[in-house]
Amino acid sequence: MPVPLAPYPTAMVPSTPPANGAQSQLVCSGCQNLLLYPVGATSVCCVVCNAVTAVPPPGTEMAQLVCGGCHTLLMYIRGATSVQCSCCHTVNLALEANQVAHVNCGSCRMLLMYQYGARSVKCAVCSFVTQVGVSEFQFYSPSQ
Repeated sequence: MPVPLAPYPTAMVPSTPPANGAQSQLVCSGCQNLLLYPVGATSVCCVVCNAVTAVPPPGTEMAQLVCGGCHTLLMYIRGATSVQCSCCHTVNLALEANQVAHVNCGSCRMLLMYQYGARSVKCAVCSFVTQVGVSEFQFYSPSQ
């Protein structure tokens, strides 16, 4: 005899956060979803793909960037010089704010970011190559 189905999905019981409610976040090593976890956890199991992601040691300062290959948000330990995307395997340069400069594309005027010291930068929108001269440096500042 067939078992009748419930008309609505059963409500999931939320996990109990720590008493002080402190949570942190990291990117799943399997599916790249953003995971929230209680402070003090040593690893997090993703409910989407079941991958277990190790939590960095307390006090580790994290940074994030968008992968140049697939546009996935990547989180990494601040100070790393490069980050390999686990989705498309692109190796992305992880630049500090003082290593990055901005210039407007010479064709479409899109604001472009490039590594300090580069002689030119290619626009990802229109593919125009803009020459960068010493007088054109616009250094990144969080207040801009």
